[in-house]
Amino acid sequence: MSQKRSNDWLVHPNNTLADLTHQPSKIRLQDIEMRKTLTTLLPAMLFAACSHTAPAVGQNVDAMSDRSASFVVVGDTGYIPSYERFEDDDAPMRTIGDYMALMQEDWLERNPDMEGFRPTPWVFESALGSYMEASGMWPVALAADEVCKRTGCDFATMLGDNIYPDGATLGADGISDERRFYDMLDRPYGKLGQGVENFTIYTMMGNHDWHISREATVAQLEYLQSHPNFTMPDFYYSAVPKGFEGFIELFVIDTEMLLASTTVYEDNLDDDGREVRTGELDSWPDFVRPATDGEKRMTDWLRDALAASDAHWKIVLGHHAVWSGGGSKFEKAHALRALYMDTLCEYADVYISGDDHMTEVYTDTCDMTDRPVLPTLVSGAGSKYRPLHVRFHANQLANNPNLENLYSRGSDWGFLKLDLNEDALTVNIFSAPTDMEGRPIDEGSVSFKRRSQFAE
Repeated sequence: MSQKRSNDWLVHPNNTLADLTHQPSKIRLQDIEMRKTLTTLLPAMLFAACSHTAPAVGQNVDAMSDRSASFVVVGDTGYIPSYERFEDDDAPMRTIGDYMALMQEDWLERNPDMEGFRPTPWVFESALGSYMEASGMWPVALAADEVCKRTGCDFATMLGDNIYPDGATLGADGISDERRFYDMLDRPYGKLGQGVENFTIYTMMGNHDWHISREATVAQLEYLQSHPNFTMPDFYYSAVPKGFEGFIELFVIDTEMLLASTTVYEDNLDDDGREVRTGELDSWPDFVRPATDGEKRMTDWLRDALAASDAHWKIVLGHHAVWSGGGSKFEKAHALRALYMDTLCEYADVYISGDDHMTEVYTDTCDMTDRPVLPTLVSGAGSKYRPLHVRFHANQLANNPNLENLYSRGSDWGFLKLDLNEDALTVNIFSAPTDMEGRPIDEGSVSFKRRSQFAE
Protein backbone atom coordinates (compact mmCIF):
# COMPACT_ATOMS: atom_id res chain seq x y z
CA MET A 1 0.00 0.00 0.00
CA SER A 2 1.35 3.43 -0.92
CA GLN A 3 2.12 5.54 2.13
CA LYS A 4 2.62 9.22 2.78
CA ARG A 5 5.98 10.14 4.25
CA SER A 6 6.07 11.37 7.81
CA ASN A 7 7.54 14.73 8.82
CA ASP A 8 11.12 13.45 9.07
CA TRP A 9 11.82 14.11 5.38
CA LEU A 10 15.37 14.38 4.19
CA VAL A 11 14.63 16.79 1.39
CA HIS A 12 16.38 19.84 0.09
CA PRO A 13 14.94 23.15 1.29
CA ASN A 14 14.28 24.20 -2.31
CA ASN A 15 11.70 21.42 -2.81
CA THR A 16 8.45 22.90 -4.14
CA LEU A 17 5.24 21.96 -5.86
CA ALA A 18 4.43 23.60 -9.16
CA ASP A 19 1.10 24.50 -10.65
CA LEU A 20 0.19 24.41 -14.33
CA THR A 21 1.49 27.89 -15.12
CA HIS A 22 4.82 28.63 -16.76
CA GLN A 23 6.48 29.34 -13.44
CA PRO A 24 6.22 26.78 -10.62
CA SER A 25 4.68 27.96 -7.40
CA LYS A 26 6.74 28.47 -4.27
CA ILE A 27 4.80 26.20 -1.91
CA ARG A 28 7.30 24.40 0.32
CA LEU A 29 6.82 20.66 0.65
CA GLN A 30 8.17 20.77 4.19
CA ASP A 31 5.52 23.23 5.34
CA ILE A 32 3.41 21.22 7.77
CA GLU A 33 0.18 23.14 7.24
CA MET A 34 0.50 22.89 3.48
CA ARG A 35 1.23 19.20 3.77
CA LYS A 36 -2.08 18.77 5.60
CA THR A 37 -3.77 20.19 2.53
CA LEU A 38 -1.65 18.05 0.22
CA THR A 39 -2.60 14.93 2.15
CA THR A 40 -6.16 15.60 1.03
CA LEU A 41 -5.41 16.62 -2.55
CA LEU A 42 -2.53 14.46 -3.71
CA PRO A 43 -4.14 11.01 -3.57
CA ALA A 44 -6.67 12.13 -6.13
CA MET A 45 -3.88 13.46 -8.33
CA LEU A 46 -1.60 10.48 -7.96
CA PHE A 47 -3.97 7.57 -7.82
CA ALA A 48 -6.70 8.45 -10.29
CA ALA A 49 -7.15 5.79 -12.94
CA CYS A 50 -4.89 6.73 -15.83
CA SER A 51 -4.60 3.75 -18.18
CA HIS A 52 -6.40 4.67 -21.38
CA THR A 53 -6.38 3.65 -25.00
CA ALA A 54 -5.48 6.31 -27.55
CA PRO A 55 -8.36 7.37 -29.81
CA ALA A 56 -8.94 5.49 -33.03
CA VAL A 57 -8.68 7.23 -36.37
CA GLY A 58 -11.90 9.12 -37.04
CA GLN A 59 -12.81 9.89 -33.44
CA ASN A 60 -14.26 13.34 -32.90
CA VAL A 61 -12.41 16.27 -31.37
CA ASP A 62 -14.16 15.94 -28.01
CA ALA A 63 -13.01 12.33 -27.69
CA MET A 64 -9.48 13.34 -28.69
CA SER A 65 -9.39 15.83 -25.82
CA ASP A 66 -9.72 12.96 -23.34
CA ARG A 67 -6.45 11.28 -24.27
CA SER A 68 -4.12 10.42 -21.41
CA ALA A 69 -1.23 8.10 -20.62
CA SER A 70 0.85 7.04 -17.64
CA PHE A 71 4.26 5.43 -17.22
CA VAL A 72 6.85 4.73 -14.53
CA VAL A 73 10.50 5.75 -14.81
CA VAL A 74 13.23 3.69 -13.13
CA GLY A 75 16.96 4.19 -13.52
CA ASP A 76 20.26 2.63 -12.51
CA THR A 77 18.45 -0.50 -11.38
CA GLY A 78 20.99 -3.30 -11.79
CA TYR A 79 23.11 -3.36 -8.63
CA ILE A 80 23.44 -6.67 -6.75
CA PRO A 81 26.26 -6.78 -4.14
CA SER A 82 27.38 -10.34 -4.92
CA TYR A 83 28.29 -9.31 -8.48
CA GLU A 84 30.70 -6.61 -7.32
CA ARG A 85 34.48 -6.97 -7.46
CA PHE A 86 37.14 -5.07 -5.52
CA GLU A 87 39.74 -3.09 -7.41
CA ASP A 88 43.37 -3.86 -6.66
CA ASP A 89 43.68 -0.87 -4.32
CA ASP A 90 40.38 -1.53 -2.51
CA ALA A 91 40.23 -3.47 0.75
CA PRO A 92 37.21 -5.43 1.97
CA MET A 93 35.26 -3.81 4.79
CA ARG A 94 35.50 -6.50 7.45
CA THR A 95 33.56 -4.65 10.15
CA ILE A 96 30.57 -2.36 10.31
CA GLY A 97 32.98 0.27 11.61
CA ASP A 98 34.98 0.05 8.37
CA TYR A 99 31.78 0.38 6.36
CA MET A 100 30.48 3.35 8.36
CA ALA A 101 33.83 5.14 8.08
CA LEU A 102 33.58 4.94 4.29
CA MET A 103 29.97 6.17 4.34
CA GLN A 104 30.92 9.11 6.57
CA GLU A 105 33.85 10.02 4.33
CA ASP A 106 31.59 10.06 1.29
CA TRP A 107 28.99 12.13 3.15
CA LEU A 108 31.52 14.76 4.25
CA GLU A 109 32.74 15.15 0.68
CA ARG A 110 29.27 16.49 -0.12
CA ASN A 111 28.10 18.05 3.15
CA PRO A 112 29.67 20.56 5.57
CA ASP A 113 28.88 18.43 8.65
CA MET A 114 27.20 15.19 9.70
CA GLU A 115 23.73 16.69 10.18
CA GLY A 116 21.18 14.52 8.37
CA PHE A 117 23.71 11.72 7.77
CA ARG A 118 21.92 8.74 6.26
CA PRO A 119 24.16 5.78 5.33
CA THR A 120 23.09 3.21 2.78
CA PRO A 121 21.85 0.06 4.52
CA TRP A 122 24.44 -2.69 4.54
CA VAL A 123 24.72 -6.43 4.04
CA PHE A 124 27.63 -8.77 4.66
CA GLU A 125 28.49 -10.44 1.36
CA SER A 126 30.20 -13.71 2.21
CA ALA A 127 31.47 -14.23 -1.34
CA LEU A 128 33.47 -11.02 -0.98
CA GLY A 129 34.20 -11.21 2.74
CA SER A 130 33.01 -7.65 3.15
CA TYR A 131 30.18 -5.43 4.27
CA MET A 132 28.58 -3.91 1.18
CA GLU A 133 25.91 -1.39 0.33
CA ALA A 134 22.53 -3.10 0.22
CA SER A 135 20.69 -2.92 -3.08
CA GLY A 136 17.47 -1.03 -3.66
CA MET A 137 16.73 -3.02 -6.80
CA TRP A 138 13.94 -5.11 -5.30
CA PRO A 139 12.42 -2.36 -3.09
CA VAL A 140 12.13 -0.06 -6.12
CA ALA A 141 10.89 -2.80 -8.46
CA LEU A 142 8.22 -3.88 -5.98
CA ALA A 143 7.18 -0.31 -5.23
CA ALA A 144 6.92 0.56 -8.93
CA ASP A 145 4.87 -2.57 -9.51
CA GLU A 146 2.47 -1.62 -6.71
CA VAL A 147 2.04 1.91 -8.04
CA CYS A 148 1.27 0.55 -11.51
CA LYS A 149 -1.22 -1.96 -10.17
CA ARG A 150 -3.00 0.66 -8.07
CA THR A 151 -3.01 3.60 -10.49
CA GLY A 152 -2.43 2.10 -13.92
CA CYS A 153 0.63 2.24 -16.17
CA ASP A 154 0.56 2.00 -19.95
CA PHE A 155 4.30 1.39 -20.33
CA ALA A 156 7.58 2.01 -18.49
CA THR A 157 11.04 3.40 -19.15
CA MET A 158 14.39 2.14 -17.83
CA LEU A 159 17.23 4.65 -17.96
CA GLY A 160 20.38 2.53 -18.22
CA ASP A 161 22.98 1.04 -15.90
CA ASN A 162 20.77 -2.01 -16.12
CA ILE A 163 23.65 -4.30 -15.11
CA TYR A 164 26.33 -3.48 -12.54
CA PRO A 165 29.24 -3.36 -12.32
CA ASP A 166 30.25 -3.94 -15.96
CA GLY A 167 27.20 -4.78 -18.05
CA ALA A 168 27.28 -8.04 -19.95
CA THR A 169 30.74 -9.63 -19.87
CA LEU A 170 30.44 -12.59 -22.28
CA GLY A 171 31.50 -14.72 -19.30
CA ALA A 172 34.87 -12.98 -18.81
CA ASP A 173 34.28 -12.69 -15.06
CA GLY A 174 33.24 -16.31 -14.69
CA ILE A 175 29.53 -15.45 -14.48
CA SER A 176 27.25 -16.24 -17.40
CA ASP A 177 25.36 -13.36 -18.95
CA GLU A 178 22.22 -15.51 -18.92
CA ARG A 179 22.42 -15.51 -15.14
CA ARG A 180 22.92 -11.76 -14.80
CA PHE A 181 20.16 -11.03 -17.35
CA TYR A 182 17.81 -13.16 -15.28
CA ASP A 183 18.86 -11.69 -11.92
CA MET A 184 18.93 -8.00 -12.91
CA LEU A 185 16.35 -7.71 -15.68
CA ASP A 186 13.91 -10.60 -15.91
CA ARG A 187 13.31 -11.32 -12.21
CA PRO A 188 12.70 -7.74 -10.99
CA TYR A 189 11.06 -6.29 -14.12
CA GLY A 190 10.06 -9.14 -16.43
CA LYS A 191 6.46 -9.08 -15.18
CA LEU A 192 6.00 -5.36 -14.59
CA GLY A 193 2.74 -4.33 -16.22
CA GLN A 194 1.48 -7.89 -16.39
CA GLY A 195 -2.06 -7.96 -17.76
CA VAL A 196 -1.81 -4.54 -19.46
CA GLU A 197 -2.28 -4.83 -23.20
CA ASN A 198 0.85 -3.87 -25.20
CA PHE A 199 2.82 -3.05 -22.04
CA THR A 200 6.57 -2.77 -22.57
CA ILE A 201 9.63 -1.24 -20.90
CA TYR A 202 11.55 1.11 -23.19
CA THR A 203 15.19 0.64 -22.31
CA MET A 204 18.63 2.16 -22.98
CA MET A 205 22.28 1.63 -22.08
CA GLY A 206 24.17 3.49 -19.36
CA ASN A 207 27.88 3.90 -18.75
CA HIS A 208 28.17 0.66 -16.74
CA ASP A 209 26.50 -1.25 -19.56
CA TRP A 210 29.39 -0.20 -21.83
CA HIS A 211 32.32 -1.33 -19.65
CA ILE A 212 33.59 -4.48 -21.39
CA SER A 213 33.30 -4.26 -25.17
CA ARG A 214 30.86 -3.38 -27.94
CA GLU A 215 30.24 -7.10 -28.43
CA ALA A 216 29.28 -7.48 -24.76
CA THR A 217 26.99 -4.46 -24.90
CA VAL A 218 25.37 -5.87 -28.03
CA ALA A 219 24.74 -9.10 -26.09
CA GLN A 220 22.59 -7.14 -23.62
CA LEU A 221 20.91 -5.32 -26.49
CA GLU A 222 20.00 -8.63 -28.14
CA TYR A 223 18.64 -9.99 -24.86
CA LEU A 224 16.40 -6.94 -24.44
CA GLN A 225 15.24 -7.26 -28.04
CA SER A 226 14.26 -10.89 -27.46
CA HIS A 227 12.49 -10.39 -24.10
CA PRO A 228 8.72 -9.91 -24.38
CA ASN A 229 8.62 -7.20 -21.68
CA PHE A 230 11.41 -4.95 -23.00
CA THR A 231 11.83 -2.79 -26.09
CA MET A 232 15.22 -1.59 -27.33
CA PRO A 233 15.58 -1.72 -31.13
CA ASP A 234 18.99 0.00 -31.16
CA PHE A 235 21.34 2.10 -29.06
CA TYR A 236 19.31 5.17 -30.02
CA TYR A 237 15.79 5.16 -31.39
CA SER A 238 12.35 6.71 -31.41
CA ALA A 239 9.22 4.81 -30.42
CA VAL A 240 5.49 5.41 -30.38
CA PRO A 241 3.81 3.32 -27.66
CA LYS A 242 1.18 1.12 -29.28
CA GLY A 243 -2.24 2.66 -28.89
CA PHE A 244 -0.82 6.17 -28.42
CA GLU A 245 -0.15 7.11 -32.03
CA GLY A 246 -0.19 10.88 -32.41
CA PHE A 247 -0.17 11.39 -28.64
CA ILE A 248 3.28 10.32 -27.38
CA GLU A 249 6.64 9.73 -29.02
CA LEU A 250 9.79 8.73 -27.13
CA PHE A 251 13.27 9.67 -28.33
CA VAL A 252 16.05 7.63 -26.72
CA ILE A 253 19.71 8.64 -27.09
CA ASP A 254 22.91 6.90 -26.01
CA THR A 255 24.62 9.57 -23.93
CA GLU A 256 27.64 7.39 -23.10
CA MET A 257 28.39 7.14 -26.81
CA LEU A 258 27.92 10.89 -27.20
CA LEU A 259 30.28 11.64 -24.31
CA ALA A 260 32.91 9.35 -25.81
CA SER A 261 32.74 11.40 -29.01
CA THR A 262 33.36 14.83 -27.49
CA THR A 263 35.60 16.68 -25.03
CA VAL A 264 34.76 16.05 -21.37
CA TYR A 265 36.81 17.39 -18.45
CA GLU A 266 37.33 15.59 -15.17
CA ASP A 267 35.04 16.77 -12.37
CA ASN A 268 36.81 18.86 -9.74
CA LEU A 269 35.36 20.94 -6.89
CA ASP A 270 37.01 23.11 -4.28
CA ASP A 271 36.14 22.86 -0.59
CA ASP A 272 33.21 25.22 -1.05
CA GLY A 273 31.64 23.14 -3.80
CA ARG A 274 32.69 25.46 -6.62
CA GLU A 275 33.67 24.03 -9.98
CA VAL A 276 37.42 24.24 -10.64
CA ARG A 277 38.52 23.06 -14.06
CA THR A 278 42.07 21.68 -14.05
CA GLY A 279 42.30 20.87 -17.75
CA GLU A 280 42.49 17.12 -17.10
CA LEU A 281 40.32 15.23 -19.56
CA ASP A 282 38.03 12.27 -19.05
CA SER A 283 38.48 9.38 -21.49
CA TRP A 284 36.60 6.42 -22.97
CA PRO A 285 37.65 3.20 -24.70
CA ASP A 286 37.51 3.34 -28.48
CA PHE A 287 34.72 0.76 -28.62
CA VAL A 288 32.31 3.18 -26.94
CA ARG A 289 32.77 5.83 -29.61
CA PRO A 290 30.19 6.12 -32.40
CA ALA A 291 30.98 3.52 -35.07
CA THR A 292 28.27 3.83 -37.72
CA ASP A 293 27.29 6.86 -39.78
CA GLY A 294 24.00 6.97 -37.90
CA GLU A 295 25.72 6.93 -34.51
CA LYS A 296 28.02 9.75 -35.62
CA ARG A 297 24.94 11.81 -36.54
CA MET A 298 22.97 11.05 -33.39
CA THR A 299 22.45 14.66 -32.32
CA ASP A 300 21.42 15.62 -35.88
CA TRP A 301 19.03 12.67 -35.87
CA LEU A 302 17.54 13.85 -32.58
CA ARG A 303 16.88 17.34 -33.89
CA ASP A 304 15.45 16.10 -37.19
CA ALA A 305 13.29 13.42 -35.56
CA LEU A 306 11.85 15.83 -33.01
CA ALA A 307 11.18 18.45 -35.67
CA ALA A 308 9.43 15.92 -37.91
CA SER A 309 7.34 14.31 -35.17
CA ASP A 310 3.61 15.02 -35.08
CA ALA A 311 3.29 13.66 -31.53
CA HIS A 312 1.37 15.74 -29.01
CA TRP A 313 4.03 14.94 -26.36
CA LYS A 314 7.71 14.65 -27.30
CA ILE A 315 9.72 12.96 -24.56
CA VAL A 316 13.53 12.68 -24.74
CA LEU A 317 15.37 10.13 -22.59
CA GLY A 318 19.09 9.67 -22.01
CA HIS A 319 21.14 8.03 -19.30
CA HIS A 320 23.13 11.10 -18.22
CA ALA A 321 21.55 14.22 -16.74
CA VAL A 322 21.88 17.73 -18.09
CA TRP A 323 21.40 19.05 -14.53
CA SER A 324 21.88 17.16 -11.26
CA GLY A 325 23.03 17.81 -7.71
CA GLY A 326 25.39 15.00 -6.78
CA GLY A 327 28.52 17.04 -7.48
CA SER A 328 30.35 14.38 -9.51
CA LYS A 329 28.58 14.53 -12.89
CA PHE A 330 28.66 18.19 -13.81
CA GLU A 331 31.39 18.09 -16.46
CA LYS A 332 29.48 15.42 -18.38
CA ALA A 333 26.41 17.64 -18.05
CA HIS A 334 28.36 20.60 -19.48
CA ALA A 335 29.38 18.47 -22.47
CA LEU A 336 25.89 17.14 -23.12
CA ARG A 337 24.25 20.55 -22.86
CA ALA A 338 26.67 21.76 -25.51
CA LEU A 339 25.66 18.86 -27.78
CA TYR A 340 21.87 18.92 -27.59
CA MET A 341 20.43 21.40 -25.08
CA ASP A 342 19.37 23.74 -27.89
CA THR A 343 17.45 20.86 -29.46
CA LEU A 344 15.71 20.02 -26.19
CA CYS A 345 14.81 23.65 -25.62
CA GLU A 346 13.36 24.04 -29.10
CA TYR A 347 11.43 20.80 -29.54
CA ALA A 348 11.12 18.67 -26.38
CA ASP A 349 8.44 18.67 -23.70
CA VAL A 350 10.66 16.99 -21.09
CA TYR A 351 14.10 15.42 -20.70
CA ILE A 352 14.39 12.36 -18.44
CA SER A 353 17.68 10.88 -17.20
CA GLY A 354 19.33 8.75 -14.52
CA ASP A 355 23.06 8.28 -13.73
CA ASP A 356 23.22 10.48 -10.62
CA HIS A 357 21.85 8.22 -7.87
CA MET A 358 19.10 10.48 -6.58
CA THR A 359 15.65 11.74 -7.52
CA GLU A 360 15.39 15.31 -8.80
CA VAL A 361 13.14 17.72 -10.68
CA TYR A 362 14.59 20.81 -12.34
CA THR A 363 13.28 23.33 -14.82
CA ASP A 364 15.27 25.34 -17.36
CA THR A 365 13.84 28.47 -18.92
CA CYS A 366 16.12 27.97 -21.93
CA ASP A 367 16.23 31.78 -21.97
CA MET A 368 12.88 31.64 -23.76
CA THR A 369 10.01 33.88 -22.72
CA ASP A 370 7.50 32.65 -25.31
CA ARG A 371 6.92 29.14 -23.94
CA PRO A 372 6.77 27.12 -20.71
CA VAL A 373 9.91 25.97 -18.94
CA LEU A 374 11.65 22.71 -19.90
CA PRO A 375 11.42 20.08 -17.13
CA THR A 376 14.59 18.00 -16.70
CA LEU A 377 14.15 14.98 -14.45
CA VAL A 378 16.60 12.65 -12.71
CA SER A 379 15.49 9.16 -11.69
CA GLY A 380 18.78 7.44 -10.87
CA ALA A 381 18.09 5.85 -7.49
CA GLY A 382 16.74 2.51 -8.69
CA SER A 383 19.26 0.40 -6.78
CA LYS A 384 21.94 2.76 -5.42
CA TYR A 385 21.79 6.17 -3.80
CA ARG A 386 24.20 8.96 -2.95
CA PRO A 387 23.94 12.17 -0.91
CA LEU A 388 23.10 15.49 -2.45
CA HIS A 389 26.20 17.71 -2.62
CA VAL A 390 24.71 20.64 -0.74
CA ARG A 391 27.34 23.28 -1.51
CA PHE A 392 27.71 22.34 -5.17
CA HIS A 393 23.94 22.26 -5.54
CA ALA A 394 23.57 25.77 -4.12
CA ASN A 395 26.37 27.12 -6.32
CA GLN A 396 24.89 25.53 -9.44
CA LEU A 397 21.56 27.25 -8.84
CA ALA A 398 23.18 30.58 -8.01
CA ASN A 399 25.32 30.52 -11.16
CA ASN A 400 22.51 29.54 -13.53
CA PRO A 401 19.55 31.92 -13.25
CA ASN A 402 17.76 29.94 -15.95
CA LEU A 403 17.68 26.91 -13.63
CA GLU A 404 15.19 26.16 -10.87
CA ASN A 405 15.21 23.15 -8.56
CA LEU A 406 11.79 21.90 -7.50
CA TYR A 407 12.84 18.68 -5.80
CA SER A 408 16.16 17.04 -4.94
CA ARG A 409 16.42 14.03 -2.69
CA GLY A 410 19.59 12.08 -2.09
CA SER A 411 20.29 9.18 0.25
CA ASP A 412 17.12 7.31 -0.65
CA TRP A 413 15.94 4.88 -3.31
CA GLY A 414 13.18 6.12 -5.57
CA PHE A 415 11.49 6.43 -8.95
CA LEU A 416 9.03 8.59 -10.87
CA LYS A 417 5.63 8.10 -12.44
CA LEU A 418 4.50 10.46 -15.19
CA ASP A 419 0.85 11.14 -16.04
CA LEU A 420 0.02 12.98 -19.26
CA ASN A 421 -3.21 14.46 -20.57
CA GLU A 422 -3.87 16.89 -23.40
CA ASP A 423 -2.43 19.90 -21.60
CA ALA A 424 -0.23 18.84 -18.71
CA LEU A 425 2.48 16.45 -17.61
CA THR A 426 2.42 15.53 -13.92
CA VAL A 427 5.56 14.10 -12.32
CA ASN A 428 4.71 11.93 -9.32
CA ILE A 429 7.68 11.31 -7.03
CA PHE A 430 8.05 8.12 -5.00
CA SER A 431 10.68 6.77 -2.65
CA ALA A 432 11.15 3.16 -1.56
CA PRO A 433 12.03 2.84 2.14
CA THR A 434 15.17 1.13 3.33
CA ASP A 435 13.24 -1.46 5.35
CA MET A 436 13.37 -3.48 2.09
CA GLU A 437 9.60 -4.08 2.04
CA GLY A 438 9.05 -2.36 -1.31
CA ARG A 439 6.27 0.00 -0.20
CA PRO A 440 5.98 3.13 -2.36
CA ILE A 441 6.07 6.35 -0.36
CA ASP A 442 4.41 9.32 -2.03
CA GLU A 443 6.74 12.34 -1.93
CA GLY A 444 4.48 14.73 -3.86
CA SER A 445 3.93 15.80 -7.44
CA VAL A 446 4.68 18.67 -9.79
CA SER A 447 2.96 19.53 -13.07
CA PHE A 448 4.05 21.25 -16.27
CA LYS A 449 2.40 22.59 -19.40
CA ARG A 450 3.10 21.13 -22.81
CA ARG A 451 5.66 23.23 -24.68
CA SER A 452 6.51 21.46 -27.97
CA GLN A 453 3.67 23.21 -29.81
CA PHE A 454 5.74 26.41 -29.71
CA ALA A 455 8.57 24.93 -31.82
CA GLU A 456 9.28 26.90 -34.97
